[in-house]
Amino acid sequence: MKKISIIVPCYNEQELIQLFYEAVQKVYETKIVPIWPQYGLEYWFIDDGSTDNTLAAFQQLAQQDLDQVHYVSFSRNFGKEAALYAGLQHATGDLVAVMYVDLQDPPTLLPQMISGILEEHYDVVGTKRTDRKGEPVIRSFFSNAFYGFINAISDTKIERGARDYRLMTRQVVDAVLNLPEYNRFSKGLFSWVGFKTKYLSYENQDRAAGHTHWSFLDLVSYSIDGIINFSDKPLALASFFGLASFIIAVLAMIFIVVRALIFGNPTVGWPSMVTIMLMLGGLQLFCLGIVGKYISKAYLETKHRPIYISKTEK
Repeated sequence: MKKISIIVPCYNEQELIQLFYEAVQKVYETKIVPIWPQYGLEYWFIDDGSTDNTLAAFQQLAQQDLDQVHYVSFSRNFGKEAALYAGLQHATGDLVAVMYVDLQDPPTLLPQMISGILEEHYDVVGTKRTDRKGEPVIRSFFSNAFYGFINAISDTKIERGARDYRLMTRQVVDAVLNLPEYNRFSKGLFSWVGFKTKYLSYENQDRAAGHTHWSFLDLVSYSIDGIINFSDKPLALASFFGLASFIIAVLAMIFIVVRALIFGNPTVGWPSMVTIMLMLGGLQLFCLGIVGKYISKAYLETKHRPIYISKTEK
């Protein structure tokens, strides 16, 4: 029997495990089995170092459905990207889906996604949100700005509003697993490997329970990682700033010398000098920060540390 694997990264989501399972099972039994009875279902829940009873919820669910439900529990919190990678490693299905347990990824789209692969012969069927209703305005603004910026500076284009929620063939999953980098940005990796891809649009969904664990600063940091992982344009930007500062400084020197020859050398105020020094110093630190970020990523890659450490598996 063929199989569909559902990868579900979780971090402190104990109240959502059963709700998610029941929602997906309902779609599977009523919408998928009647059309594609040859496909079974398996779940891979990834516990990303939760501090609540998420692991206990996995174990309880596994007792209800011993054949379908599997889980991996990390030794600590390694982050969403590590959880996704672990799920891809463990999934055994012919088709593999990535979903989040908060039900913001509608399970009702699964039949359309399966149809896209089996009947329309796509390799990947992804999803994207058409709106961001319910999100803070500033978060929506910066999210849209991120997609515009990274697509402008990177050769790897990322669909605006794209989610990690997608269904992939085994060939696509194997291609992603063959990318060994420690610093991972899955949306970029999914796009980088290519393959024939289709996107389904849907309106933003509210969480079924609880609250998001992603703060605004977390999202900013994640966005910076994505930019650094898929573009070297910031390094070119730092070089441009350095060259521009040098040219401006040379022109300023010429202006000062000419002014002194024509008008003498009157005493000038120190505030303008301090302002210029602070501006150039800040610019230098900014450029060093860009270079340092790339160096730190390369440094982490050379350590060859595991992406995650598993404590418990079933």
